[in-house]
Amino acid sequence: MSMSAESPVDELMSRLNLIEDQPLELRAVAFTQIHDELQQQLDGKDSFPRHG
Repeated sequence: MSMSAESPVDELMSRLNLIEDQPLELRAVAFTQIHDELQQQLDGKDSFPRHG
């Protein structure tokens, strides 16, 4: 099989490199989307209560 599996870090870096080549307005939207995705992942893995 010729497909190579990218690590999550490699996948993120690829996305960031693609975003960097876009016009500023599109970059802002794309970076916000990545931020939101990462925040959701972090919130889902939060094992300690934030308020307590």
